[in-house]
Amino acid sequence: MYRGHLGMVIEQWEVELHGTLRSGLGKRMDAVVDEVQRDTFEKDQFRVWHNGSVDVLLPSPDNDVILVFSHILQHFFRGGIGLRQICDWCRLLWTYRDVIDLPLLEDRLRRMGVMSEWKAFGALAVEWLGMPVEAMPFYCSSALNRWKARRILAFVLETGNFGHNRDVSYQRRYPYVIRKAISLWRHTWDGLRQLFVFPMNAIRAWGMMIREGVSAVGKGK
Repeated sequence: MYRGHLGMVIEQWEVELHGTLRSGLGKRMDAVVDEVQRDTFEKDQFRVWHNGSVDVLLPSPDNDVILVFSHILQHFFRGGIGLRQICDWCRLLWTYRDVIDLPLLEDRLRRMGVMSEWKAFGALAVEWLGMPVEAMPFYCSSALNRWKARRILAFVLETGNFGHNRDVSYQRRYPYVIRKAISLWRHTWDGLRQLFVFPMNAIRAWGMMIREGVSAVGKGK
């Protein structure tokens, strides 16, 4: 499977298993995510969280910051993101501010084609969420980045995590074809709004969702 994703509900708990953290936002991004995952599992690039008597293995800070940010972008472009996720990213950057390999991070972000997104989310974190400037790599307080940050914040507050702030009652009221049409319109409208902020990746994200939607219909899902 391209993503290796499995979602289920066990009693009252929603459980997700991710076989890969590919974003579905383009080959450039997914190539770096695959590289980070190989570093984590094949080169033992991990850290240990001591949770009582249990040792929990987590990606190294250099790898984790890429995985967390790519997942933020996946939510942003593909359905909705909450402030909690952005704050988790800020906390990670603050905790490991003295050990993150900045040249490596910059190289990966540029190869992924998301430096513009990083700087805009960084402006949001610093200007609106109180993130210390010294802990936000590549922070740029330009008027353009502040404008992008305001657009991001408006979208976050409107949609919420996975779009939970939106009315999704149409999923229960209408037949399958109408539900798909409404979903397509929402994704297209979101894509048009994001196009003015991050044009290249907004186009890629919309195209990937359309292809996945057509594929799912063809398989009878």
